[in-house]
Amino acid sequence: MNITREQLKLYAVTDRSWLGSETLYEQVEKALKGGVTLVQLREKTLDEAAFEKEGQELLELCHHYHVPLIINELAKKIHADGVHIGQSDMEIKNARELLGADKIIGVTAKTIEQAKAAEAAGADYLGSGAVFGTSTKADAKPMELDLFQEICESVTIPVVAIG
Repeated sequence: MNITREQLKLYAVTDRSWLGSETLYEQVEKALKGGVTLVQLREKTLDEAAFEKEGQELLELCHHYHVPLIINELAKKIHADGVHIGQSDMEIKNARELLGADKIIGVTAKTIEQAKAAEAAGADYLGSGAVFGTSTKADAKPMELDLFQEICESVTIPVVAIG
């Protein structure tokens, strides 16, 4: 496993819609100062060049605070600490081959079967939900807490409540 449970204690997912008059960099730094233990850069609206630049800047910032940065398929290009992949994204095996054995791979799991399959395929942690309401993903469907608990009990890797 390439991540500790402690690193997953307070998992922040970026959301540009909440920036107000601040930059994403400023808000992420506030979150890091506030105790965030892992940052996932989620960006759906920037073009690739701007996203790559932002990713590199946030990677440097996160590393200053000794916090991992998780990103999407740009993880290898910017040397991020890992990737979080959804059920419709690349296969875990392909992500591991692309990134290497030392990078973090998180996987979205909405069912017990998905959770077990992701663990068997080599995921380091699971993100399950949406357990709480979210604005970072418009199509997120609520998950019952009983199902979340069953997913947690079905695997040995850490599971974070997302959403």
